[in-house]
Amino acid sequence: MKILVCIKQVPSTSEVEVDEKTGVLKREGVDSKINPYDLYALETAVRIKERKAAEVTVMTMGPPQAEEIIKEAYMMGADKGIILTDRKFAGADVLATAHTLSEGIAKSGMPDLIICGKQTTDGDTAQVGPEIAEFLDIPHAAYVNKILKVEKDSVTVEMEMEHSIETAEIKLPCLITVDKGVGQPRLPSFTLKLKTQYREIPIYTMKDFKSQDE
Repeated sequence: MKILVCIKQVPSTSEVEVDEKTGVLKREGVDSKINPYDLYALETAVRIKERKAAEVTVMTMGPPQAEEIIKEAYMMGADKGIILTDRKFAGADVLATAHTLSEGIAKSGMPDLIICGKQTTDGDTAQVGPEIAEFLDIPHAAYVNKILKVEKDSVTVEMEMEHSIETAEIKLPCLITVDKGVGQPRLPSFTLKLKTQYREIPIYTMKDFKSQDE
């Protein structure tokens, strides 16, 4: 089973200025970290890996220094990492971000299961995950709080909606966005840090995407 987790590097503080001309956060000189909700997505993937014969890949869209969060993901159990980086991606809105990530996923090879955090702390739209699924034309479920069953051709999840708890069986390949109820993220492993410190991190740019050749 192949699992892909979308992760994002976000500011470690809420005290971040916005460029008045572009509307983009000024990230220079600001400490960054993995988006907190993405840690739950990664934990979900690694737990499935521990029960099934699964390979976990993490993908992020951002500047080259985003390799820091890929390395942290390796320390938490991810097997592979990919960075999508290009000056043309700068300032991308929700739609452009989802489209770019979907292109990166298609380039890397369609996984069985894509897992995203519910939302990012620097955007809070909760739209990127579902939009990726739409671009890839696969089923998806949002606000997943529990993974009930993972089978060869489907995943059964529990979703915590505003006024109800819903259960759904979704055919693979599919995408889910997870909330904090799925399980507390583990701490990075020093042993894995030593084991993965020289692991290669492929980089994709705009020219690597199939749609650019059409």
